[in-house]
Amino acid sequence: MSGGMFPAEGVLLDRSRSYRLLREHFPSFVSSLRSHGYTVVGPTVRDGAIVYAEIEGIDDLPIGRTDRQGPGAYRLEHREDAALFGYNAGPRSWKNYLYPAHERLWTARRTPDGFSVESDSTAVPTYAFLGVRSCELAAIRIQDRVFDGKYRDPGYHARRENGLVIAVECGQASAVCFCVSMGTGPGVRKDFDLALTELLSPPPHRFLVRIGSDRGAAVLEGVPLEPATSEDEVAGRQVVDRTAESMGRTLRTDDLHDMLLGRPNHPRWEAIARRCLSCTNCTMVCPTCFCSVTEEVPDLDGAKVERWRRWDSCFTLGFSQMGRTSVRTSGASRYRQWLTHKLASWQDQFETSGCVGCGRCITWCPVGIDLTEEVPALREGSPTEPGG
Repeated sequence: MSGGMFPAEGVLLDRSRSYRLLREHFPSFVSSLRSHGYTVVGPTVRDGAIVYAEIEGIDDLPIGRTDRQGPGAYRLEHREDAALFGYNAGPRSWKNYLYPAHERLWTARRTPDGFSVESDSTAVPTYAFLGVRSCELAAIRIQDRVFDGKYRDPGYHARRENGLVIAVECGQASAVCFCVSMGTGPGVRKDFDLALTELLSPPPHRFLVRIGSDRGAAVLEGVPLEPATSEDEVAGRQVVDRTAESMGRTLRTDDLHDMLLGRPNHPRWEAIARRCLSCTNCTMVCPTCFCSVTEEVPDLDGAKVERWRRWDSCFTLGFSQMGRTSVRTSGASRYRQWLTHKLASWQDQFETSGCVGCGRCITWCPVGIDLTEEVPALREGSPTEPGG
């Protein structure tokens, strides 16, 4: 294969090489995903934000749209080009599909001899996740440790096994991004089926395509591709380098574990609590938070009861309730629990940080609390100062 358009149907591409996909042929790529039986989930504009949702074709993508983000601020803007992926992380993450916010676990029914219990048998969709950023790949790896490790969650495992991951390297950083500090981006290095880098200049508008699995190669059958040139490879590296240089935030991480766990009474916790609304936004948009609660939902006639799992948050009073009393009654204690777990004790549980530097918790906090500002403030002063 030395030139021209390929591959022919039934021919798997060489995974050690990169390829060029012209913008004009991107609809063929999306069509191929659908023809291979995948439900394509990707970025689209809804309710004034770029969110992940099912898409049917390229016109559903946020063509020529971008976002401007800051602490407690988000708005859409138009780009001067026709980029398909010229945006940053929005309010939804892939957690919404791998670990749904509301999931039925089992159903119990009365029988003449007592009752029977049936596990949920809902068919698991075969998703193609289009537009997974590097920080989000890191978040999926973290959730793999939680749900697909020693104690396997069957629903998560099935959705993860069925899913096709199409990563897209970031061509820009928002004002709240700090993935470089967390070592999670912006370049995509592993754990993908396909990885795309959108190249806008020099013309033509095109995508650098890397193959990470045989499943990824299979969906490229019949999609018009060309061998990537050395200029394409250089342009792809430059996109990632420019994005890394334009990070909006930084976070020192070398001492986080001992520093945070050693400052339970720092007065900064109270200062944060005076602003925090305990609204749970930060945990709902976080791509790694996994707290949940289970509920039994009976029929009125008592013949059937269902157990459902739904997302919960360590910011709610009921989350730490034991008997009739919540363990963490103050806002300061709840914020301290969230931040120290995310950045410190998560290391003890899963041997990794629980933060990937996506900045969602900063953008979607109504009062703009910024952990990249709070952590340095906690580092200052004596760890034994009264407070919190």
